[in-house]
Amino acid sequence: MPPLKKILHQSQDYVLILLGALAQAVGLRLFLVPAHLASGGVSGISQLINHYTDWPIGVMVLIGNIPLFFLGWRFLGGRRFAARTATAIISYSLAVDLLLLFPFFPQNGLTDDIFLNSLYGAVVSGFGYGLVYRARGTSGGSDVLARILNHWRGVPMTQSYMMVDSAVILAAGFVFGWKEALYAIITLYVSGLVAETVLEGGGTVRTAMIVTAKPQEIADEILVELERGVTYLSGTGAYTGEERPVLYVVVSRAEIAQVKAIVHEADPKAFMVVGVAHEALGEGFRSLKPS
Repeated sequence: MPPLKKILHQSQDYVLILLGALAQAVGLRLFLVPAHLASGGVSGISQLINHYTDWPIGVMVLIGNIPLFFLGWRFLGGRRFAARTATAIISYSLAVDLLLLFPFFPQNGLTDDIFLNSLYGAVVSGFGYGLVYRARGTSGGSDVLARILNHWRGVPMTQSYMMVDSAVILAAGFVFGWKEALYAIITLYVSGLVAETVLEGGGTVRTAMIVTAKPQEIADEILVELERGVTYLSGTGAYTGEERPVLYVVVSRAEIAQVKAIVHEADPKAFMVVGVAHEALGEGFRSLKPS
């Protein structure tokens, strides 16, 4: 990659990290803190401490992430990890406390409804996490610890997050109440889904593998009606030992119904498997380039 293009690409990454950190801070301050919903990880621990003291949440987040930062430096990629993670942690910590200095910012939140706070806190925070992940960064806290456990001990990422965040939510149940803790679990789950959608671009598509006695007829119909490419794969029936072509096609969610209709009309006895793919890159879909 040419130097100038590389610099521009890296600059875009850091802009995404800053925007993601700001979104996380807004989600925390506007929805989670007013409703006593622990966010998990270092932020959640900071909320619990802030409940009994006057220590600023952002400052505690920054302090709590220092040892994790150096552990991440050691196990997760050195300088490249450090630059992006330091940017995410510092900008998030500053935003969490500086947002309260703006007179127009509603310090007590927008609503007293715990369900709305849980839902919108999850969406806004998850959007922020997704932007940071999309920029190949980490948000510090439980994110770093989970990756360390995965790298060092081989603990699956999902289990690592569950171990770290469950301990914080359990403590929050004793501090804020069990209703708030149960809603916090929902918040963590939904924010993960939102982050995943932002990271993967929300470009979920459908794949179809078709075993049929009329492959050319079906392929022609898909090529003409849907203007989608079709790939022939060679297959052999284990029972009959006969060779039979298998059609492989990738379409959008809205187009899979048309594919089913084409297959049924051409060969009602065909065998078809429909799968879900997170993303399709290349001709007819999104451009094949780094996010």
